[in-house]
Amino acid sequence: MSPGFTGGRLDRADRLRHDQAALAAATSDWRARVLKLDNFEPELTAEGLLGWGSLADLADDAELILLGLDGDRPHFAAYLPGMRAPAGRSMRLFAMLDRFAPGEAATYAAARSVLDWHSRHQFCANCGTQTVMFRAGWARKCGQCQAEHFPRVDPVVIMIAEYQGCALLGRGPSWPAGRYSALAGFLEPGESMEEAVAREIFEEAGVRVSNVRYIASQPWPFPSSLMMACVAEAQDDALTIDTNELEDAIWVERDVVRAVLAGEPGPFLPPPPYAIAHTLLTAWADG
Repeated sequence: MSPGFTGGRLDRADRLRHDQAALAAATSDWRARVLKLDNFEPELTAEGLLGWGSLADLADDAELILLGLDGDRPHFAAYLPGMRAPAGRSMRLFAMLDRFAPGEAATYAAARSVLDWHSRHQFCANCGTQTVMFRAGWARKCGQCQAEHFPRVDPVVIMIAEYQGCALLGRGPSWPAGRYSALAGFLEPGESMEEAVAREIFEEAGVRVSNVRYIASQPWPFPSSLMMACVAEAQDDALTIDTNELEDAIWVERDVVRAVLAGEPGPFLPPPPYAIAHTLLTAWADG
């Protein structure tokens, strides 16, 4: 099973981002489509497809971000001055995340992350001058000091510690009742992925691990992370939980994880299928 928010089907067409004539042709193409969003939330058809509109319907002050090409048909997202992503995710959006047709969530993830980046990076981090969009919406430039700024992705490790056929799962304080998932945390400067896995597991659960192995990755557009899923071998199963990070942590046997993922009742509610924690648990349960 592919991780959620992956498998995008648009050609990102980086070559057009540097070509002003090609961009002008794309923005004047009558077939061009722009992603329909309501406060950063997409419109979805009954088939789980994203809703698209015409460039002719856009406000005069909209700035276009080239998401890519479907064949030779341009697809854009529109940034409007003053756009701000909501602090959390609405129940409406949560309900949508299981409904995306293959590849559609990846397109939405790219659009949401880049639009959110524009909304939070209007001013130059070097000199404080307001910046302008360039490179087809995939960068901003300062007219004062000429610094160029590009969308950033925050690396996050998400991981399972395993010990004698059991997986370590944790629970966040604000999660739905009964839900447990893989532990997770941001990488810090000067740290490898493997080192971050070991540090986070020890900080959150007091478990020392080694032999970290990578499983898969997933973009997470809230606002713009790359989740890197791993499994590590624990030295023992003694837990010392950091209650600032976790409400609880448990060890779960492989057969129990398999049963819960198959929909059977068990000691925990699994993460939803669109989350890479679900992909990670499935990979671990399958051995």
